[in-house]
Amino acid sequence: MRLLILILALVIERLVGEYPNRLHPVVWMGSAIGAAERRAPARGQLLYGALMALGLPSLFAGLGWAVMALPVVDVVVGALLLKACFAIRALGAAGEGVAVAAGRGDLPGARLGLRSLCSRDPSTLSMPELVAGAAESIAENASDSVVAPMFWYAVAGLPGVLFYRTVNTMDAMIGYHGRYEWLGKAAARLDDLLNLIPARLTALLLLIGGALTGEDVRGGLRVMRRDAGKTESPNAGWPMAAMAGLLGVALEKPGCYRLGDSGGPLDADTIRRGWRVIRVASLLAIGGALVASGWASFGGGG
Repeated sequence: MRLLILILALVIERLVGEYPNRLHPVVWMGSAIGAAERRAPARGQLLYGALMALGLPSLFAGLGWAVMALPVVDVVVGALLLKACFAIRALGAAGEGVAVAAGRGDLPGARLGLRSLCSRDPSTLSMPELVAGAAESIAENASDSVVAPMFWYAVAGLPGVLFYRTVNTMDAMIGYHGRYEWLGKAAARLDDLLNLIPARLTALLLLIGGALTGEDVRGGLRVMRRDAGKTESPNAGWPMAAMAGLLGVALEKPGCYRLGDSGGPLDADTIRRGWRVIRVASLLAIGGALVASGWASFGGGG
């Protein structure tokens, strides 16, 4: 069943893409997280946040287990839920939106496009900075939105990928410094743990994708080794640094980090070259998940 669910989810991704918000399970996850956040006590937020970080993902993982126990509808419902946990077309479209705006010199359009890729404030960024932000964001999201979901589905099936996606959504909502310093700390650390392998696997797949698309693999490996640890996140720097080296550009978040070396131009083609690499890496990740799911389905693992 695991293989059949993945194949159907990939068909849905290809034909439908993202669901409307009101029908999107990740939006439901966000609503549940928001409801729990609004009920957070003024004191004891670290403990409450830890309970959120374990309880809500377990709830959605339990939904996955329940679906798999349903006769007849398990494949269809399972595929619909699995599709909600990864996004390939949407990631490419978001990157292309910035590339199109950059290609025509549309600074407001590029700033608007970057908002769909990351939470960074683009209002004061120049066009090269917007291009860099888009290139590094699609590289980072290649892990969060493609490789990590495929990895956790291959490892733990539908409950595993739903658990991962809930944690990842919680980290995006409350896992940052400031207002959520204590409430979101457990979610942030759990997200770091769950992405430890997928982020490094993503970097490896990007290097392979770069080799297959004619990018600078030696540069990618060199910059990845040198710069992967420069980001605050223990994981985000791996795919972003690999991408910077592959493309021969510097990807910088002013005041935070600088990955890669200056030299290559930051323009629309930078984003499109990066997306070609990611598309190949995504196909490799999907291929690995199909093989693992086939083994689980026909080798006795479900």
